[in-house]
Amino acid sequence: MKRESRFEGYNLASLRKDLIAGILVGVIAIPLGMAFAIASGVKPEYGIYTTIVAGTLISLLGGSKFQIGGPTGAFIPILFAIGARYGYENLLIAGLMAGVILVLMGLLRLGGLIRFIPKPVTVGFTAGIAVIIFTGQIASFLGLRGVRRHEAFLGNMHEVAIRLGTVNGYSIATACICLAVLLAAARFAPKLPGSLLGLVAATLAASLCFPGQVATIGTSYGDIPSTLPAFHVPAVTWDRIVSLIRPALLIALLGAIESLLSAVVADGMTGSRHDSNRELIGQGIANICAPLFGGIPATGAIARTATNIRSGAASPVSGVVHGAAVLLILLAMAPYASRIPLAAMAPILMMVAWNMSERKACVRLLKTRTGDSLVLAVTFLLTVFTDLPTAVEAGLALAVLLFVKRMGEAHGVAKALPDPESVKVLPQKVSAGQDCPQIGIYNVEGPLFFGTANRFGDALPPLVPDGPKAIILRMGRVPLIDLTGESHLAEWAGRVRSAGGRLLISGIQPQPLELLKKSGLYDRIGAANFCAHTEEAILSAQSGIDRGQCAGCRYAAFRECGVLSGSEGRPRQGLTGYSRGRTAAWDWSAGIQSNEM
Repeated sequence: MKRESRFEGYNLASLRKDLIAGILVGVIAIPLGMAFAIASGVKPEYGIYTTIVAGTLISLLGGSKFQIGGPTGAFIPILFAIGARYGYENLLIAGLMAGVILVLMGLLRLGGLIRFIPKPVTVGFTAGIAVIIFTGQIASFLGLRGVRRHEAFLGNMHEVAIRLGTVNGYSIATACICLAVLLAAARFAPKLPGSLLGLVAATLAASLCFPGQVATIGTSYGDIPSTLPAFHVPAVTWDRIVSLIRPALLIALLGAIESLLSAVVADGMTGSRHDSNRELIGQGIANICAPLFGGIPATGAIARTATNIRSGAASPVSGVVHGAAVLLILLAMAPYASRIPLAAMAPILMMVAWNMSERKACVRLLKTRTGDSLVLAVTFLLTVFTDLPTAVEAGLALAVLLFVKRMGEAHGVAKALPDPESVKVLPQKVSAGQDCPQIGIYNVEGPLFFGTANRFGDALPPLVPDGPKAIILRMGRVPLIDLTGESHLAEWAGRVRSAGGRLLISGIQPQPLELLKKSGLYDRIGAANFCAHTEEAILSAQSGIDRGQCAGCRYAAFRECGVLSGSEGRPRQGLTGYSRGRTAAWDWSAGIQSNEM
């Protein structure tokens, strides 16, 4: 996929497409913005302000051609917890700080690092967030009275349980009407804004059939203003910055993940390619500006971005039109929006939770019954029963530990000898009756880093005075070495030298070789002791063996051993039987060179 200009080939026909797509997405964004704001514990108009300000800036400044930004469901538990613990003013400051962090991430070109977050972690916390959103709407769906919202999942469930006696049948009827319209629209008219149709149908039914019987936005939060709030800079102090740094980092991390995932979805639908670092910068600027107008944190919205593309959007202009459409509708329709029943909002958020639940991915990962299944389960449970920061931190820590464990299991050191049948150097050829007392060959496999370095040292044999004087480490299957691994290798090289032996390394890959040169270990081992192929290492090792010890040797580790021990007469080429030419013993160049890796 190529990264093309965001306005390449733009013309009047493109503008017409952007106008249609932007208006349609704007109509969809209004009920979602209000619903997400209410679920986040703030007034519904703040969700609309976020959609207007942040949505416009994300489209203008971001790195994705079709991205639609605004408040999203993923932020609901985080924003509610921050608002409940620190207050609305501090929620704005945390969002502003998150914007600064996102800009710095983009400037430092960290956009590509987001993809290294393990999928079980993202699936786990996304599914957990979906459960929190869904269960958080039960009280509104049933019309329960006197319900107090808590940060903890169990506290909210207990609150619902003790208030079940206050169930409002009118609220249930209103919610069911909205839900029926949502399901019908998704089934029979997927291109229509089902959430808006559901709100209109439920609001009309409640107003005409049982007026005053259900709680509305107006009765619960006051009338929605028909203008944007005045520009206001929150009072940022050092104490507030210190206390809010952890929530701000979490908002920034989750916002980066959501926005880049949305951009990837857009790339897959259109064949374009987004600029991840520019996307982070655009998201950051949007989140810096939104709080100045009362808006809450925003990120790329996958569903709205997909709708934008399906509606024929041609450029970021559609996102700007989407923000302008929301502003115009706010100015014209704010008094009517105040009459929307809260019960009608509940099915919309429940559908959002169902769609974002990652249920298929959860089932697929759990069926594998691997370490990834454990990471998913831990992240999901901690998201639901504790909080998102704890869940993400624990999930990442567990994923790292499991990764180190897997890499440790993949690392191995085994003594080996040439196999004349397969022309490979295999550990299976070493036995009590077949070994070489003067040359030791060891296959080293897997990364040599802090998680495997001890295993490397333990696997190598103790060095004894009458042991092999030439040790060959075949490192063609060692893709990387870190400083911990380098220190263990240096320690063992020193032990070989102290025992009067010689260490040779064959087939070393570029990264380990570069690190050994930087650390100085390459020079300490000696450039002459680094060989491109095992063949060369064996030829070099032969130059220092005790020929007298070969006489009478009964191990027959190599095919030449019979000649060298004197049991088959004199060799035709002496100790040069490993030369690249054809010999009576073994044509090494035919096989071992190609088996370094």
